[in-house]
Amino acid sequence: QVQLVESGGGLVQAGGSLRLACAASGRTFSRYAMGWFRQAPGKEREFVAAISAIGGRTDYSDSVKGRFTISRDNAKNTVTLQMNSLKPEDTAVYYCAAKENYANWGQTYRSGYEYWGQGTQVTVSS
Repeated sequence: QVQLVESGGGLVQAGGSLRLACAASGRTFSRYAMGWFRQAPGKEREFVAAISAIGGRTDYSDSVKGRFTISRDNAKNTVTLQMNSLKPEDTAVYYCAAKENYANWGQTYRSGYEYWGQGTQVTVSS
């Protein structure tokens, strides 16, 4: 089992940048594929980015590709989301998620995550 705690959200002007961090508990962090999701008011939660357990394979939604970068440090049990060129439509609560792997260590996932953080608010003003 893993527990996730996000940080780094806040208020930023359009065109600005924010860096979200997710700290994971447990000794087997490298077994987990990780993802970031977001949920805006009145909308369903949506996939943002994912990274494989090992190998550094990444995947991004079309809406953030080229602007956001996901990375992880298995030695520090952390995953980060660097968000550049932010737009007002990026405003949402951002969630970190973990999916335990038993094989396919290099695979990314857009669904099926078992563990979730509490979320961190990102607000982009126009």
